[in-house]
Amino acid sequence: MHFLASSTPTILTIVFLVVAIGLALSFEFVKGFHDTANAVATVIYTNTLSPTVAVVWSGIWNLIGVLVSSGAVAYTIVALLPVELVINVGSTAGFAMVFSLLLSAIIWNVGTWYLGLPASSSHTLIGSIMGVGLANSLMSGAHSFGEGVNWMKAKEVGMYLIISPAIGFCAAALLLLLCKAMIKNPALYKAPEGKDRPPLWIRGLLVLTCTGVSAAHGSNDGQKGMGLIVLILVGILPGMYAVNMNASHEEIQHIASSSQVLAVSFEKRANGMTIDEGTKTLSNYLKNGEALSEKIYASLSRKCVNVHNALKDQDAFQNMDGMERRNLRTDLYLIAGTITKLDKAGKLDSSQKEADLEFSNSADKLTKYIPPWVKYAVALALGLGTMIGWKRIVVTVGEKIGKQHMTYAQGASAELVAMTTIIIADHFGMPVSTTHVLSSGVAGTMAANHSGLQMSTVRNILLAWVLTLPVCIFLGALLFAFGLNILVLLGRR
Repeated sequence: MHFLASSTPTILTIVFLVVAIGLALSFEFVKGFHDTANAVATVIYTNTLSPTVAVVWSGIWNLIGVLVSSGAVAYTIVALLPVELVINVGSTAGFAMVFSLLLSAIIWNVGTWYLGLPASSSHTLIGSIMGVGLANSLMSGAHSFGEGVNWMKAKEVGMYLIISPAIGFCAAALLLLLCKAMIKNPALYKAPEGKDRPPLWIRGLLVLTCTGVSAAHGSNDGQKGMGLIVLILVGILPGMYAVNMNASHEEIQHIASSSQVLAVSFEKRANGMTIDEGTKTLSNYLKNGEALSEKIYASLSRKCVNVHNALKDQDAFQNMDGMERRNLRTDLYLIAGTITKLDKAGKLDSSQKEADLEFSNSADKLTKYIPPWVKYAVALALGLGTMIGWKRIVVTVGEKIGKQHMTYAQGASAELVAMTTIIIADHFGMPVSTTHVLSSGVAGTMAANHSGLQMSTVRNILLAWVLTLPVCIFLGALLFAFGLNILVLLGRR
């Protein structure tokens, strides 16, 4: 039951909306000061910029990075959430999900920041999501334990987060060695003496890499809160945010006509099987709980018919009521998600593959969008967070990873690799950890330079990385169960 969604917002609706969005922005704010060290540690410890100038500069470019981001990463994270909770986010369980995963992520981020450990905000959020999914499947009699997690997407995202530190370590080490072989200026490989600043050209290089890491961090990490905020808006105010209200008449009619064609195509593959609704079947298929069968194609055909009937006579989404838009979003979400999964499994009809994927992309444009004000709010939260509380983790990255002071070349190599890795990840919609890449890059340059590593610090950082997923899974599950029971006790069934 969608107990908050209504055409006329009530006081309860507004309270939940403010609290939920406040939590999402708090997550971005905490992530800002938690991850600031990724960009400013090198410029501070090479005396390139003063700490105050560095964090303000980094905060500004984090903000800019969010504003120019594509939004692809935002929905990569949302794809990890339990399907039934995504399409019913306005339900009691849906709101318990949003609050629990944000609270658990904030708790772990603040804890690791307090200890000065550069842990991954991406890992934190993903662990919380997995905990919510597991708890949801355990507490629901209709699901077996483990069904609540999109394991295929979790494996995919997990690979990005495992590989990125290795890339950071090796690439930064190789880049430093390449610089030593090709650039013979000894000033580049010296540590700062006292408060002396490096030569102007080295300062320019370090400021450039700091700027790049800050912008790339904002562009990639800033998106993770965007998708959650849109999900909150869809659950509370479906009449305004279920679909992109700025879609043109041509876009709407294109979806309507394409869905009619796809309905016929999927009906043929269903071999005459018909189905009345199909939501449960497609939801189970997306979370690996349903084997591919004619029933899947029959469900797709039914959903395409629903979309065609809903849109064939529409000029604009404003002419539909809130529940119609919510139902349309659910249908488009399930169709596009199923087509994507069929494509990855090589199960799409080759003669219809282009049309199927084109429809999926068009559906995503209507449902996977970021309202401009959400971008601005997240950008401001992340940018302001970047300017606060930076010192704890900066000291760890700048002083405690290597046994010797960071040289100019080491700082530039680590940040250049981090910047490049994150920009590539952002382009392909991959949620990598800026913290992992940069910290690993610093360690890689220390190893390549024979500067030595402070193994106690390295062990603590690795321990935090290893513990992040299990701790956040536990926190997410515990808070979800607690929140769900509280809402039920309050009569919100």
